[in-house]
Amino acid sequence: MLNMQNKPITPLSAPQQQQLLSAEARIAPTWPLDQLIAVNPFWGMRELPFDAVAHKMSALAQVRMLMPVAFYVAQWQQQAIQEAALQQAAQHYDVLRGTTELLNWLKQSHCGELPHWHTLADLLDRHRSEHKMPWQEEISHQISQFCAAHYQQVQPILKQTHGQDKLCLYRHWHETVSRDLGISIVMGESGLADYFKALPTDPDTLIALAVETLEVDFNALSDYAHMLLLDINGWGSWVAYERWQADLAKQPASDMRALLAIRMAWELVIWQYVSDRHPTTFTRIKYHWNKQKLQLPEIIAEHKSALLPRMVFQRALELSYQMTLTEQLLADLPSANHEVTLQAAFCIDVRSEVIRRALEAQNAGIQTLGYAGFFGLPLEYHATNCRFSRPQLPGLLKAPITAIQTPAPQALATHRQQAGRWHSWSHSAAASFSMVESMGMSYFYQLLSKVFALDSARHPVDSHIDDRKWRLKQDGKDICAADQAKLAAGILAGMGLKTFADTVLLVGHGAHTTNNLHEAGLQCGACGGQSGEVNVKVLAQLLNDPAVRTELSKLEVNIPANTRFVAALHNTTTEAIVTYDDVSQDVSEWLQQASHMARVERAQTLALNPEGMSQQALHKQFIARTTDWSQVRPEWGLANNAAFIVAPRKTTQGLDLQGRVFLHEYDCQQDPDFSQLTTILTAPMLVTNWINMQYNASVTDTHKYGSGNKVLHNVVGGRIGVFEGNGGDLRIGLPIQSVHNGEKWMHTPQRLSVFVQAPEDALTRIMAEHEVVKQLVENEWLYLLAIAPDGQSVSRFQHGQWLPLC
Repeated sequence: MLNMQNKPITPLSAPQQQQLLSAEARIAPTWPLDQLIAVNPFWGMRELPFDAVAHKMSALAQVRMLMPVAFYVAQWQQQAIQEAALQQAAQHYDVLRGTTELLNWLKQSHCGELPHWHTLADLLDRHRSEHKMPWQEEISHQISQFCAAHYQQVQPILKQTHGQDKLCLYRHWHETVSRDLGISIVMGESGLADYFKALPTDPDTLIALAVETLEVDFNALSDYAHMLLLDINGWGSWVAYERWQADLAKQPASDMRALLAIRMAWELVIWQYVSDRHPTTFTRIKYHWNKQKLQLPEIIAEHKSALLPRMVFQRALELSYQMTLTEQLLADLPSANHEVTLQAAFCIDVRSEVIRRALEAQNAGIQTLGYAGFFGLPLEYHATNCRFSRPQLPGLLKAPITAIQTPAPQALATHRQQAGRWHSWSHSAAASFSMVESMGMSYFYQLLSKVFALDSARHPVDSHIDDRKWRLKQDGKDICAADQAKLAAGILAGMGLKTFADTVLLVGHGAHTTNNLHEAGLQCGACGGQSGEVNVKVLAQLLNDPAVRTELSKLEVNIPANTRFVAALHNTTTEAIVTYDDVSQDVSEWLQQASHMARVERAQTLALNPEGMSQQALHKQFIARTTDWSQVRPEWGLANNAAFIVAPRKTTQGLDLQGRVFLHEYDCQQDPDFSQLTTILTAPMLVTNWINMQYNASVTDTHKYGSGNKVLHNVVGGRIGVFEGNGGDLRIGLPIQSVHNGEKWMHTPQRLSVFVQAPEDALTRIMAEHEVVKQLVENEWLYLLAIAPDGQSVSRFQHGQWLPLC
């Protein structure tokens, strides 16, 4: 056995280091369960075209970014794909065939498993007895269980006892695995522990040794490292989250290199062990290993050819949707000018489209607006009388402002702290059974209360939020009225609010479910996977504050004295809207009727039949779903999202967009320098891309980018994520029940179509000035379409130019 610790090892060169950094950057983050937001899992590869990534990911790790052939055949049969769109898509790929030929070509295309790159463990398993534990399975289990223990137990203890001191992930793994004699027993391979002990104790040294021993060519190094990280993608995504947070805090901290070293160490151990103990098998493995290293370009080309028919039909599906939506947007709609009696600003979330349409139907004088759900407040909520704080803004950003309420009475504060400790204890995996056993009958009432909806499932921290006054702090100091006014003025401009009704509702949104580890994923993504309650309450206070209004007037923002801003919350699970201040009887009735209309529309997607059912009875049916412990599909979240429209509401008002469209208020006539548009395209549009690609990936590849069956979930580390069952990789993405109703997919995977009512040259300039926007558009991670300012035409950006949409 090679003494790997004493062998002279050539350090990694600067170019090799860069190759590894490139591979590490391709892994996108996943947020913890209590702050769960949707993420584009291919975010780290956005500088490459969508198609190229699909080909390479398929070749490297069998990642599926497209649906099976049968899906596209069904879309054609259901007329979701239009013939004109199919021909356009075929021409885009230089495929010159008639419609019938295209369909036959699709049906006859390759559907089986294509050759792909294999890890050494994968190659070895081909020659392993079926009566022995597969290497690949043991590697996944060992690394995953170790990471769970490391991040769940060791890291928190170190942080508590040593401040910021951190135990290196790789060194901790090496210490652990070197003492683990059980691996040899499980694998039926004696002496395996000695090979782990002989490994270098430094991650970069280990990688240098592995690269040298396995003769990994420089040109293949980045792809090989990426393949290994994809093999443990769940934990790679968690480490990427820690890297993301460190970057926001401007701190150099990442375990990605250490995680890569751990996975590469297994490759090296397998290579050395099989070479020593199974030389005949090693000869075969080495042959296939050396052969595949030279074949990656050919393998990718084979995947490109095999995926081409589906690429054509995928694009045709997306173009078909754009054609249909364009017809709606350009249709002549009756215009009417009514005195505005109520204004209501909602989140741009696709679920808001349904309730906004329903609310507008109640009275011609109701005006609704769409704005990012954190309402422009980049804040962190700090609960009073406790140390808890949480971000209430998009995960892309860091919160510079802290929102805290004036202190609660001591008795109430003590009760809330006890409730919080109870919640933490009762929801921990280790305590759940002992807690019920020790509390006995005193817990029985609480169980009954939950079953029969006698109490709220509200998180104890949320119970700190009430009607007390809010204080805003930045850098530990109170923000003065003048600075609050500047913040408020920017928010009002972003909403497009220049005239004001007597009542302006600020409607955040949240979800209410029970026994749902992924509940945060149903909350407001723009609020960091939380309810928007804090944001709308803070904003209402700002805009109602006489001192702030005085300062606003100095900024030429004049709010009438009789205008009152009212915070409200839209429960997306039940469609109920609660206001946090009194409103008129008319407004109250409009909200109730709108909620009922939205429930009727949504009922069919939830297997409910509202026909002949009273409003109250239907509402009870929806509430029952929120309190049912066994309900795995309380609502569909943002499933079936397809477009983002940035335009005045008059452009979309009266259209049934089927809850598939994000709607952001924007009037280019009020934005002469296009600064508001720049903000929208560099912030909310990125969030919508993350949501869209998360839902797409959780459908196209439920194994790699979906979290599996939520009935089998076990929480890891209280908040880190879930295992499906007791082992395997950390599962990321959406549970299958979030995108499938048991009979069919509830989300149609298609790239987001972004329609912006603004001049083409303004959009072109923003793309040129902002690399991330340019990457998303030019590499077709989304489509950018321009609605002419007069609303009479639509064009699509393609191949560096604007082309009329046909």
